[in-house]
Amino acid sequence: MVSRGNGHDCSHRALAGGVPDQQDRPPGDSGANRFPPPYGPSQGSRTAAHILGGVNSGQVHSGLIIVDKPQGWTSHDVVGRMRRLAGTRKVGHAGTLDPMATGVLVVGINRATRLLTFIVGTSKTYTATIRLGQSTVTDDAEGEVTGGSIAAAVTEQEIRTAVGALTGEIQQVPSSVSAIKVKGERSYARVRSGEEVVLPARPVTIHRFEVHAIRRISNGRLQDIDVTVECSSGTYIRALARDLGNALGVGGHLTALRRTQVGPYSIDQARTLEELADSLDVLSLDEAGRALFPVRELSDAEAADVSHGRKIGPSPEPNVPVAAFAPDGTLVALLENRGGAARTSLVFAPGGKE
Repeated sequence: MVSRGNGHDCSHRALAGGVPDQQDRPPGDSGANRFPPPYGPSQGSRTAAHILGGVNSGQVHSGLIIVDKPQGWTSHDVVGRMRRLAGTRKVGHAGTLDPMATGVLVVGINRATRLLTFIVGTSKTYTATIRLGQSTVTDDAEGEVTGGSIAAAVTEQEIRTAVGALTGEIQQVPSSVSAIKVKGERSYARVRSGEEVVLPARPVTIHRFEVHAIRRISNGRLQDIDVTVECSSGTYIRALARDLGNALGVGGHLTALRRTQVGPYSIDQARTLEELADSLDVLSLDEAGRALFPVRELSDAEAADVSHGRKIGPSPEPNVPVAAFAPDGTLVALLENRGGAARTSLVFAPGGKE
């Protein structure tokens, strides 16, 4: 089966309805459950009545919800569920996860969807399992095995050396079954129609690529490697698995993926869909602004000007968005220095009110 999503990307475009999705559970002895998944769609269908009945969302205003996405759900599925729980169509997410993957999915509600584009560009952290000895058409466990060699002779030192070579600033070729467009058509659609697609390499940064455990399986013919990857926006974790296997000459693919951090938001803050059905834990716009940006405290006069889109004196931070707060602590706007003054790039409401 060819994946519909854009792969295990450390970032994606933020859209009001979310962005494309990631993969499904691997067959057989994949090690996928080494990072425990919540319930998948089969359980989700059984608990639908409970989830839909858990929250009267007419009370929800604007903010971020940190979801622990369950295995087997697309990111769009999660957005759909959150629309029901929050009682609004204006819901999006800040960086896709394939159905196979679990973990942190940052969801924006109402006015907070305007913050998602800033969250997309932040660094991400994942725990993953990479299988050496098999290559697949999708570079993950969803796709058919297309090749590989017995990995029994690969040593731990060789693995660690190859991991080191894939750390830092690298050029990465995205998976051919990503959602990147080629002449107006998604790459995965071209592959599905039988076309051979090779996408151009792009620069990404692997801040950390740490090996935790190496296990020999299938009588030693295959090796599974548990890793943590911290990476920049635009990184494909399954492409990293593929490239590690190719560097070792045996082929490789991804069998498990869990996102544990998106910018300032960690798995410790994430809530399952069942938990959110009981209590919709929303981070306010004010909390989000302070977590994501440098902060500028405004006077009453400045807050009045900014809330109506008027420029004020420049901020100390010259080249980054700044969250501007009224004296009562509410987020009024995002400011950027242009033309010798701080000008609004986003105004959330006059005076920062809902």
